[in-house]
Amino acid sequence: MTTTDWADEGILIPAGAVGPEVYTTCPKCSGQRRKKHAKPLSANLEKQVWFCHHCGWRGKLLGEKSYDRPPWDKPRYIRPNPRPLKDLPPEVINWFAERGISRRVIADAKISYDSVYVPQIEEHAKAIAFPYFRDGELINRKYRARGKHFRQDGGAEQMLYNLDRIGEEVIIVEGEMDCLSLIEAGFPSCVSVPNGAPAEDAKNYSSKFDFLEADKDKLAKVKRFILAVDSDGPGQRLEDELARRLGRERCARVEWPEMIKDANEMLVKHGVEELRWYIENAAPFPLKGVFDRKDLLDGYSTLHDRGFEAGHRTGWYSVDQLFTVRPGELTVVTGVPGSGKSNWLDALVLNLAKLHDWPTAIFSPENQPLEHHMARFAEKLVGKPFHRGPSERMSKEEALEAAQWMDGRFFWMLPDDEKEWHLEWILEQARQLVFRAGIRCLIIDPWNELETGRDKDESETEYIGRSLKAIRQFARRNGVHVFVVIHPTKLYRNKDGEYPVPTLYDCSGSAHWRNKADNGIAIWRDFSKPELLDVQLHVQKIRFREIGRLGDVTLRYDPVTADYRDLLDLDREEREDGVI
Repeated sequence: MTTTDWADEGILIPAGAVGPEVYTTCPKCSGQRRKKHAKPLSANLEKQVWFCHHCGWRGKLLGEKSYDRPPWDKPRYIRPNPRPLKDLPPEVINWFAERGISRRVIADAKISYDSVYVPQIEEHAKAIAFPYFRDGELINRKYRARGKHFRQDGGAEQMLYNLDRIGEEVIIVEGEMDCLSLIEAGFPSCVSVPNGAPAEDAKNYSSKFDFLEADKDKLAKVKRFILAVDSDGPGQRLEDELARRLGRERCARVEWPEMIKDANEMLVKHGVEELRWYIENAAPFPLKGVFDRKDLLDGYSTLHDRGFEAGHRTGWYSVDQLFTVRPGELTVVTGVPGSGKSNWLDALVLNLAKLHDWPTAIFSPENQPLEHHMARFAEKLVGKPFHRGPSERMSKEEALEAAQWMDGRFFWMLPDDEKEWHLEWILEQARQLVFRAGIRCLIIDPWNELETGRDKDESETEYIGRSLKAIRQFARRNGVHVFVVIHPTKLYRNKDGEYPVPTLYDCSGSAHWRNKADNGIAIWRDFSKPELLDVQLHVQKIRFREIGRLGDVTLRYDPVTADYRDLLDLDREEREDGVI
């Protein structure tokens, strides 16, 4: 490899440099930073690849560059160079000792030392290196420099720390030092999440748990998890999300005493025996269906302080006055064919993804081919039609950007065999997506397409009641809002040629659709006036008053993108434009 080849990419390799790895300036970001002569880019002269530890730019000479890949292509992880790093100097060994970690534990964990580029300070610094292994293979390294600055090997895979030592019972903590503390206390089956707890208001919160997916088979064999995360706000949200994904029935939690934040602080301040006691006395999450005063008191007190939890905004101000969306509930949506109920539901979950970063799973066999359904989401997202026509079409770049944005936010479920189109299969796949992607919404559209799972001698009413009970249990246990679209029974036009607004009692099969749903919505449009673009939303049931109230609201349908606009927004825009 010659310097000229690297120079074609703007990467300057010093004359006489020897590898395999060389640090140099980054042509993409060095000119924009305070320390313009810092060397954040590592170039591997043997593998002909590079990675900037500051801006993330990476690629390969004479090959495909990472930023040129199609947006739906999965990440291609880079394995760290397994070269042996330096042994820990005495002052670092003493630093570990001050934190209760012995030489034995340090050696077993293969902790080492190196000089690496640290993005936070824009220069190289000495750092402790924590290796991450899977089945004995080095997958990643995390580096900790002075000032509690962290970075990982560029382009490496995110995974659980200390994964190779897990057994049937696993303790989960937030950092490598907490994990080492528990190993010191005699609990080798302990793992740490790779980047600590995400901030409570972190964008794309659901994507912060992709590391669970790669090792789902190993985690599925664990019989019990002990969540020993930090006692602060981010730690508690992390605990809730891990319990939701791993299954609360398999989880216990450690409640650290006052003024103690984590496992390492407990070890340093109170010693091994106290740390062991708190792990051995981890409190199980409440028994399924059994609660006492102690179980409910914290939530009860919080409820008094904060009031009832409202639902999340829908993206339409007028709709928010009647209906908001809260995890753990069941909403039934009905309307005569062609009224726009599926389109409106697509627009709603797209708004929930944009506003609240809620991933959604969709079972919608009527929306085939699935690529066409994806294209309709893109139209709403971009605001332009996907297909050729009289209106300006979205560009290929806009279409690919929309596809990239949907990655990790929307999941379509559709088995090849129509005999598998039954509720049990849908809920099982959705449960897996709670674990893998943290979905917050599930759409079943329409119910009428499902294969019936009626038992022998079971009536349709009994079957629907049993099915809706299963859906509600799934929703509550997993914190997922489930939308079920159901066609009404045959309705007849009135003397003016209009279909009446269907009610939940008109839904095919049973009055359970009205009785068991948390919320019920009917979509209606005037078919006698096809030129009208107004669609009415009739909120016919709200179980919890903090979520909304009964009433109806009108939205304006956009036939170009199949999206919906709030009439209040349109009125305001027209006033600002001087139209009215």
